[in-house]
Amino acid sequence: VQLQASGGGLQQAGGSLRLSCAASGRTLTSYTVGWFRQAPGREREFVAATRGRGGSQYYADAVKGRFTISRDNAKNTVYLQMNSLKPEDTAVYYCAADNTMILSDVRNYQRYDYWGQGTQVTVSS
Repeated sequence: VQLQASGGGLQQAGGSLRLSCAASGRTLTSYTVGWFRQAPGREREFVAATRGRGGSQYYADAVKGRFTISRDNAKNTVYLQMNSLKPEDTAVYYCAADNTMILSDVRNYQRYDYWGQGTQVTVSS
C-alpha cells in the first residue's frame, strides 16, 4: 500500500488544519492507520490511530479533545482534523498503516510497515 499525506501548512495558534492520508494499491478498510509527528531534535511520537473494520480510535493525551481521526472508506483516505492548534503541535506529520497490528502496539511507530512522506505543520503563536 502506498500512502500520500497532505494538508499541512502554516496556521496561527487556535486555528485548524485537516491532514489527509490517501492510500493506493490496497484498501485501508482492514488496516490500522496511525498519525505520528516528529519535531526537530525529537523522537517520532504517536498522535492518533484508528483500527480497521470499524474499530476504535486512540489519541495521545497531548491532542485528546482537539484532534479527531476519521476514515472515508469510499475515498480510501484517513483524515486528521486538528483544532485549537498550539505552537507545540509544530512538527512533520506522518501517516502510517499496518494490517497485522495488535491493540497494544497502535502507539508504537516501529510496528507500522507502510509510511507516507510526511507533511509539515507549523503553528505560530
